[in-house]
Amino acid sequence: MSRTGRSVMDGSRRESFVSHALLIFASLVALYPFVQILLVALHEPGARVTGFSVPTSLHFDNFVTAWNKGLFSSALVSSLLVAVGVVVITLVVSVLAGYAFALFTFPLKGPLMGILLIGLVLPYEATVIPLYYQMKEWGLLNTYWALILPQVGLSLALGTFWMRNFFAGVPRSLREAAEIDGASRFQTLRRIMLPLAVPALTTLATLLFLYAWNEFLLALVLVPNNPDVQTAPLALSFFSSDRRNSDPGVTSAAAVLVALPVLIGYIALQRKFISGMLAGAVKE
Repeated sequence: MSRTGRSVMDGSRRESFVSHALLIFASLVALYPFVQILLVALHEPGARVTGFSVPTSLHFDNFVTAWNKGLFSSALVSSLLVAVGVVVITLVVSVLAGYAFALFTFPLKGPLMGILLIGLVLPYEATVIPLYYQMKEWGLLNTYWALILPQVGLSLALGTFWMRNFFAGVPRSLREAAEIDGASRFQTLRRIMLPLAVPALTTLATLLFLYAWNEFLLALVLVPNNPDVQTAPLALSFFSSDRRNSDPGVTSAAAVLVALPVLIGYIALQRKFISGMLAGAVKE
């Protein structure tokens, strides 16, 4: 092998080593908080743990205490209902709107797309107070709809933009073939576009589910007085701020219970999530 070829191979190996080292380091940094909280939760009840401490034996009493005292069964169900509602409604509207913006011509198409883009960068904290008075006027405070409707509205900008980009990247030949076969626009969407959009829809659904599950500020403002509809992050906040539940092991166990469903869901959908992120990266 020539000296140039060896130099290229050595450079490639160094680059690969550095890339893998950076990825491993970033993974450790990202995992450290969760692992530390999990280890604190697995310590003996009442133990005062400081720093990164590995328990000598595993104790699950903290999880039982957190589950019973925090009423997290109801909170987890509420979070699931809200997240699923937000995901389903947003996906349906985003698919229809994204399909229209990508392939149809209609009046004010450009200005409407500009308004949607503003929604991507507008800090939603600025809308919380107006949303509170709007929900109060509609009589929806302390209900599931007070959490679902605002989050659907806040998610539509991302969802529409996401699906518009995907549909715009579908080869025109597929649409023309459907038109030649006599398919209507809706039939083209249902039979051609949607099957191709499954990875993109999965990724969008995962992102929306994560956002909806972890939403705290809207829940704190819009459903503070109804324990039956309070979501898991809000229940965790109330639980951890209660002096009667000041045991760090119990609080850590409660945090793990709230985060565990999202973690399991992400691990299960990881491959589809990544494939959806890459969908449309290569265009014809």
